[in-house]
Amino acid sequence: MHKDFREILLTEEQIKNKIKELGEKITKDYEGKDIVLIGVLKGSVMFMSDLMKEIKTSVYLDFMAVSSYGNSSETSGIVRILKDLDNDIEGKHVLIVEDIIDSGITLQYLAEYLRARNPKSVEIAALLHKPDRKRVDVNAKYLGFKVPDEFLVGYGLDYAEKYRNFPFVAILKEEIYKNK
Repeated sequence: MHKDFREILLTEEQIKNKIKELGEKITKDYEGKDIVLIGVLKGSVMFMSDLMKEIKTSVYLDFMAVSSYGNSSETSGIVRILKDLDNDIEGKHVLIVEDIIDSGITLQYLAEYLRARNPKSVEIAALLHKPDRKRVDVNAKYLGFKVPDEFLVGYGLDYAEKYRNFPFVAILKEEIYKNK
């Protein structure tokens, strides 16, 4: 285990099994339909890559970059779009793919923003959910794991752009992020 981690919360195998399960459910729900997967950069990249391999129907990819955190670990409550979609989603089935639902503010804003573009449907798939941090209700149809209110890294999650590359989710030691 890396010296900066307090413990590994979710192993690579647990994540892989959950993503397979989510992919099967999405495949069943969207049978015969095309889906536009919209990854929320940067954290969703690993989850989206693995999830799309488990979906056995046609998928299209697009990405958005949004922020409500800036350089803080607490949301500002103000969502900014840093990168918008490259393609039109009108009349299409949209699945927002996110690494983690924290306060819910960013995802709620993003879902409303995308619904204004008249897709057939908008749903959310998130690998992780911190229910103790919830500030607004966000209905994620496809949800991986409920996790404790800890500073998590790995599998796309970062601290100061570090640790995204680890194939598991770990709890970061407090001294790493509290004294910076």
